[in-house]
This record gives sequence, C-alpha cells and structure tokens, in this order.
Amino acid sequence: MTHTAAILENVNVSLGNRPVLHGINIEFKSAKWTNIIGPNGAGKSTLLGALAGLIPMTGKVMYPALLQSQPNSKEKARHLAWLGQNQLGADDLSVYDIVMLGRIPHQGWLSSPSAEDQLAVEQSLKRTHAWEWRTRSLKELSGGERQRALLARALAVNADILLMDEPLTSLDPPHQVDWLEVVKSLLAEQKTVITVLHELTISLLADEIVVLKCGQIEHQGSSSSPVTHRAIEQVFENKVQILKLNDRWISVPKITAEN
Repeated sequence: MTHTAAILENVNVSLGNRPVLHGINIEFKSAKWTNIIGPNGAGKSTLLGALAGLIPMTGKVMYPALLQSQPNSKEKARHLAWLGQNQLGADDLSVYDIVMLGRIPHQGWLSSPSAEDQLAVEQSLKRTHAWEWRTRSLKELSGGERQRALLARALAVNADILLMDEPLTSLDPPHQVDWLEVVKSLLAEQKTVITVLHELTISLLADEIVVLKCGQIEHQGSSSSPVTHRAIEQVFENKVQILKLNDRWISVPKITAEN
C-alpha cells in the first residue's frame, strides 16, 4: 500500500466570487487519521469537499492508489466514502435502505443487492449501534440517530478513504466514544480517515493535525507535537490552551483573570 493516500497540488477554490482556498499543497498519509481544524470560515469544509471532488476548483487532487488503474467513476466511488455536514437523505426511506445506498458503487446496473451487500449493511448498522431501528424511516429519527445512520451508509461503502465533515454533530458523549471506536477499527483495517472536527480535545486523538486559517495551511504535524499545539493555540487567538491530562492531550479555554 502506498504511504500517501491523497495529494492536493496548488488547489484553489472560490465560492461565488469569494476566494476560499489559496494554493493548497498537502499530502495525507494512508492508514492514518488526519483532522483538519481552524476557526470559523477558515475553509475546512471546503478543503474536505475539494478532496472529495464535490466542489469546483483549480489545481490537482490525486489518489496514488488509483493512479495506475485509470479508474472509472464507480472505482473512485468504491475508493472514497463521504459523510457531509448536515447531509440530506431521503427521509421516507428506511434506515436499512439508506445504508444500502452506500453499496451502489459495488452493484451492477439495476441489480439486486447481493449477500455481500446485505452483510456489509448489517455490519455497518451494528458498528454504529443502529441495527435495532433499521426498519424506521429517516424522518422518524432524532438528530443523533440520523447521524449514526448516515455514518453507517459511509461505512457500508467499505472504502479505503473516509472523509467526514463534522461527524460528531448531534452525538452525545457515549456515541462520540462509539465513533472513536469506529475510527480506531478503521485504522486497524488500514483505512485512511480524514475529518473536520470542532471538538479540539477529540481532534488531538488524531494521528495528524492540519491547521487551516484564511484558506491556507498554517501547519501540519503530529497531534502530540508541541509545535502543533502552539499552532492550534495561535490560530484560535491564544484563547485555548493545550494541556496534558492522564497521558492525553486536551484543550481548555484560556480565561484571563480579571484585575
């Protein structure tokens, strides 16, 4: 397996007439979890969308594992799974059918789901603790349940690279831990995980951090590096502080005492 999962070369994105990303050059390591952080409006979701090929851009996005095969659209869809922020679904479909949509890249035209497809859907629903309400429609779910169903759909693709934009939205702390366990299992399977998270303490559990500001890469490095910690603190105007607690790095608000 290649050591690089994805490469962006001189990527520029404008939304409307507003430039959002400026000359992005970055490589994402394979079989690692990389998290993108930065203040509001930094271009985090836009960067992830460009990586997924969902946003018009200039420059190049390359996946080394696919360079030799000249992949068609289905091969690319099998290689890359996407969980978007506030992602919409067909509300009248059952959770099971929503997750089965993740198997489309593996199916022939108008073919029925195979036993392999059905097994992948079942396993994905069980991984996200959504199996018990697989027959309910999406519109019957709470925000957290809906997010778990959409995560299951992304997992059902069984892609080599998973891109997730704010995957913890609406998830309570126990299900955030469940999500972390899913990420851990994906990495054990040599999958690549690239996320955008606002939760800094959870972000610090990633292998690498990309710090984005004003549409440009400020820093990329190990989540345990003091240099990365300083970059995080600076991009958030030194209003957060990275500390070590019980052998884990955490982020806390930095409150100045009043005189």
